[in-house]
Amino acid sequence: MTSPASALVICTRRIGDVLLATPVMRSLARTWPGVAVDALVFAGTEGVLGANRDLRRVLTIPERPTAGEHAALLARIWRRYDLALSLLPGDRPTLYAFAAGRRRVGTLTDEPKSRWKRRLLHDWVPFDNLDTHTVLMNLRVAELAGATPVPEVAAGWSPEDELTVMSVAPAARADAPFALLHLYPMFPYKQWHAEGWVALARWLAERGIVSVLTGGPAREERAYAGALIPRLPPGTVNLVGQLSLPQVGFLASRARVYVGTDTVVTHLASAVGVPVVALYGPSNPVKWGPWPKGHGSRNPFEKVGSRSAGNVTLVQGIAPCVPCLQEGCQRHVGSLSDCLQEMPASRVIEAVERAFGRAGA
Repeated sequence: MTSPASALVICTRRIGDVLLATPVMRSLARTWPGVAVDALVFAGTEGVLGANRDLRRVLTIPERPTAGEHAALLARIWRRYDLALSLLPGDRPTLYAFAAGRRRVGTLTDEPKSRWKRRLLHDWVPFDNLDTHTVLMNLRVAELAGATPVPEVAAGWSPEDELTVMSVAPAARADAPFALLHLYPMFPYKQWHAEGWVALARWLAERGIVSVLTGGPAREERAYAGALIPRLPPGTVNLVGQLSLPQVGFLASRARVYVGTDTVVTHLASAVGVPVVALYGPSNPVKWGPWPKGHGSRNPFEKVGSRSAGNVTLVQGIAPCVPCLQEGCQRHVGSLSDCLQEMPASRVIEAVERAFGRAGA
């Protein structure tokens, strides 16, 4: 197609989805240098795009907008873009693409109840929610738009972010090794147990590696880390709630190893190339496994089994039901998952030790 002057990438979902949409933004920018790429995301998820150099601007809409907010967005984007890409098959992102783009492409399901949305797009690809990684699914839309796919999750930060991190985390500016531990995912069903974190931090300390804790500003995350600190080795650094996502990305790039569960920070650490140990339970690794830095154009992980790909080691819970693709054993986001609660620290420590060996450190 003719090089578009402007493009809108629509990813109105969770913050991890937004990060995994960055390869589309990069593909557009690399294919058509000079194209003005904007993103439309839910308010509260835009922080992960804070230092993204492939974007001109980020537009936001509340997850549950009022009629006035919805109307204002539609008026703002109406036919303002040469190209609009919807990365999700839902009604709202498809409608946003229809409103925004003089040419519209996206992803849709082939269910009879969804076929009306085909009239809103010029081209679409079937949405695969099970057997295709999110990065690759998104890149199919970019390719449909005429862009050359670039399977690279973008993680960036500013010089100001570097200064902030170094002021609160001396380990980031010293040669002393440190491990970055992300204790608390957004939803408890993805959470590992406190005893595991304590055992891992003590094992690291015995090897002269300081543990640095990261997390968001939510009260629950701060409380969890605060309660755990007295059980962790002296010198453990608690940065929970103190850093933005670009700042966490920079901090991760200086770490000896990163350990976390299925959360956006795990995807961020994977993108910067640090050795990553990711703990997975109910989530489907094919669809949601961390995307290794420099990975090619195929799924990095399989549905069942622990394995390594590039800089990422995925440690999966062991149970006949794993991965169940459900939100915890009680089937709601506030419940826990036995496969993660029963994962022994020894398995995680062994994975960290192997990650050290592959990194040559």
